Amino acid sequence: MSFRIEWDGSKEIATLWMEMDGGVNKINPAFGEGFITAVQSILAESTLKGVIVTSGHRDFCVGADIDFVYQTRDVPTLYQDLARLHEGLRTLETSGKPVVAGINGSALGGGYELALACHHRIAIEGNGKVGLPEVSLGLLPGGGGCQRLPRMIGIQPALEVIAQGQMLRVDKAIKKGLVDALVPDQATMLAQAEAWIRANPRAKQPWDDRGFEFPGGVQPETDAGRNLFAGGAAMLLKKTAGAYTAPQAAVQAVYEGCHVGFDAALLIESRYFSSLVASDQSKDMIRTFWYHKNEVDKQANLPKVSEDGINKIGILGAGMMGAGLAFICAKAGYTVVLKDINAEALEKGMAHCTAQGKKRLKYLSQEARAEVMGRITGSLDLGSLEGCDLIIEAVVENIGVKHAVTREVEGLLAPNAIFASNTSALPITDLAQAAEAKDRFIGLHFFSPVEQMPLLEIIKGADTSDETLGRCLAFAKKIKKTSIVVNDGYAFYTTRMFSSYVMEAAQLVAEGFSPVLVERAARRAGMVISPLKVFDEVTLSLAEHGFQMREAYTGEALKHDGVDLVRALVKAGRLGKAAGAGFYDYEQKPRKLWDGLAGLVTGTPTELTGQAQLDEAEKRLMAVQAVEAVRCLEEDILTSKADGEIGAIFGLGFAPNTGGPFAWIDRQGVPETVALLSRLASDHDPRYAPPKLLENMAERGERFYPWV
Repeated sequence: MSFRIEWDGSKEIATLWMEMDGGVNKINPAFGEGFITAVQSILAESTLKGVIVTSGHRDFCVGADIDFVYQTRDVPTLYQDLARLHEGLRTLETSGKPVVAGINGSALGGGYELALACHHRIAIEGNGKVGLPEVSLGLLPGGGGCQRLPRMIGIQPALEVIAQGQMLRVDKAIKKGLVDALVPDQATMLAQAEAWIRANPRAKQPWDDRGFEFPGGVQPETDAGRNLFAGGAAMLLKKTAGAYTAPQAAVQAVYEGCHVGFDAALLIESRYFSSLVASDQSKDMIRTFWYHKNEVDKQANLPKVSEDGINKIGILGAGMMGAGLAFICAKAGYTVVLKDINAEALEKGMAHCTAQGKKRLKYLSQEARAEVMGRITGSLDLGSLEGCDLIIEAVVENIGVKHAVTREVEGLLAPNAIFASNTSALPITDLAQAAEAKDRFIGLHFFSPVEQMPLLEIIKGADTSDETLGRCLAFAKKIKKTSIVVNDGYAFYTTRMFSSYVMEAAQLVAEGFSPVLVERAARRAGMVISPLKVFDEVTLSLAEHGFQMREAYTGEALKHDGVDLVRALVKAGRLGKAAGAGFYDYEQKPRKLWDGLAGLVTGTPTELTGQAQLDEAEKRLMAVQAVEAVRCLEEDILTSKADGEIGAIFGLGFAPNTGGPFAWIDRQGVPETVALLSRLASDHDPRYAPPKLLENMAERGERFYPWV
């Protein structure tokens, strides 16, 4: 039922149309069985000259059936299913008949692996993508991709695609050799496929030729090949710190497969794929990057509007954030006024917009690029904001300044305009006190660099209306941001998470932990960027300002060794990366951690050394973030675990290999996490105490997610 065979007796060509139920072709055991049956039926035609494989749906094939992959841990059965799929693909490509893949949309993962098993690949121009993204879900290509792609385009370029999980637009894919031809429409694709079949009656895969050599000049059993794999493994370890099993397994599958015959190589790949499917890491990553991401994108329980009602946007503050916001809004089609009170700052902001246009709009014609950039106007004049439908305020983190700006600007805006603050900590309800239209006041917390970071944290104030929220969600989609929606409270969700991470690192250093081991511990756990490095990048002076702001807001003094350490660094003029000195020395090349950190230890130095110190640092860095997420859930700042996982990973670089803070706790064990926090509270400070929500879960034997 999932495959339709169209036989043209006059041309003696069979077209295999993939048409699975649900409007999407995806690979599972039923696909494998149906595919091999269809192939056998086609090859039974005695006058067959060739085969075209294409799709009756919008996309060619989107890859593995994620529901099936997520639910299975049955390695022997999965291994048998893979063998059946490989049998179908090998039957097709060794049939002695030319086979063309007509890629009429996206061909991803197993879908692209099917295309690789064809002798020629023709793609239709447009928005379709091809590639092997499996490592982003904790998997590797299991349908022959680790073996066919290196043999088709060369080992090094194939490793880049596989180990990085690349998905490329077809116009870029053809340049890398992932597809062979581009055509404008389906009719042309079918015609060209027929022509290729007639021109290549004895088509054969290169790897089935007795004299086969890997393209690109690098053969696996040469010094160059050995150096390629050794260097690739070293680069991968540097990038992942060994925390991600899928990229490592993928490189290993390619390496081992390159040294044996093709059919034996498929068995090697199947073993690696099956073991990854059964692993906790893949389950956690699939849950977050597939199910949670889809849940967050749909925002099914949140207000919806058909149109955001926004045409003109005012950005207040022309710093890196404001200028970046101006660019992405103009790119999305909005008219933008970038407003500042300082001519030099405005000039720098406009220069930043111009640089971003040159960098990120290369694919546009010169006229189209000029049209986008022409939507941005830099101004020192308050009157230029007249008629704006949305204001995004990105001025200094001072509630008095923000109140003054709100009062100054609000009267100029269009009827029904939205006023949004990009504050990273100040409660939206408090900021809205200066506004007349409190129902149209909201928090839009972007992340730097805003042109690259995918997340937008939307904060609802006490008076923010559903209509305002719905319009901002629509706006976020238009500028291509993934949105999480949180309730109001000091520092919201992501700032609390980020602060817990960098401040725990400072605390560890203040307790005498080796700064090198602190950085190593975070990377080993899977954190995208180490804490002392990112602390320097956001600047220690900004953190010190944050301490003052928090103390003023809460009325409580911050009395922790880590806080004292940061203040001592600021006092010594070590303000962070921009100042050339912070936790690191930046004047030396390569940069290195400052030798003087050991002299700033104020607490009782830790007795832990070596591996024990590394392990303890990793536990603490991860636990303090995870427990902060639990507190936000307990306090109703977070309204869903999905928002918590996506927000932590997409906004802060929380270890993607874990699936997020709640998944991390599940993997450690809830009782074990409670015990760790209780020990830290007893040994160090009551702030580590486990929240009641977590204690109750431990008592009841509960997890955040059901065991798969």
